[in-house]
Amino acid sequence: MKGKVAVVAGGGLSGPLGNVGFAIAWLYARSGARVAVLDRDRTAGERTVGAIRDEGGEAETFDVDVTDDASVADAVSRVLDQFGQIDVVATSIGGGGATSIFDASPEDWYKAIDVNCTSAWLLMRHVQEHMGRGGSIVTISSGAAEGRGPGMPYSIAKTALEKLTTGAASTLAPRGIRVNCVRVGMIWGAFAARGMDEEMRELRRKNVALQAEGNPWDIASAAFFLSTDQARWISGQVLAVDGGGFAMRNTGAAGSPRPGSTSRETS
Repeated sequence: MKGKVAVVAGGGLSGPLGNVGFAIAWLYARSGARVAVLDRDRTAGERTVGAIRDEGGEAETFDVDVTDDASVADAVSRVLDQFGQIDVVATSIGGGGATSIFDASPEDWYKAIDVNCTSAWLLMRHVQEHMGRGGSIVTISSGAAEGRGPGMPYSIAKTALEKLTTGAASTLAPRGIRVNCVRVGMIWGAFAARGMDEEMRELRRKNVALQAEGNPWDIASAAFFLSTDQARWISGQVLAVDGGGFAMRNTGAAGSPRPGSTSRETS
């Protein structure tokens, strides 16, 4: 990615466990890109910038409220003033809205939609006009978008984000700009650690098909690949990075052996 400018929304380093945005920014910088870190938390953004600069990379942080159109427009303008171009964009913004759809207040609902979906639309809206052929945009969704319930504003917003991604891919394809999404499985990072103890963490691990816990770097590696020229013919895709999904269990499905059975009945 040498010679390219990468914009990472939510790229600040927010805690010792790290997060997806930071990991993406780090991989971009390690590959030679100049990185613009967009984050509402200046301290977190400065941590990322400091880590990149310590390794000889070039980065700058920009304060932004990703749910406010004027703030996003201003941040994009400042990135262009600083770096002169935008080639790659990733947005890892998300969170909130984990209550039931009928327990959530209207404020909770709108906040979940704004944080998880509208923020990506606003960023795309302002960056795409400055991007050229070969440009790439990556969004970060969640396995919650795939599940059937219970209904949460968060999962609905992430589902909308995936539709936004595929719609943007189709819209921008004639200009040679690719748009893809990474759907995050049950990883362990700063977001999960805020609401989960070690017992719950182990239960999550056992529920993964590969029986292994993921982390932000697994997600960032997929996002990085989709951002590079190696993925030049991939667009409009939602890539699940989730350890193979949920572990299979014998739940009494038709044709499955009975518990303790040593023979298989056929009909």
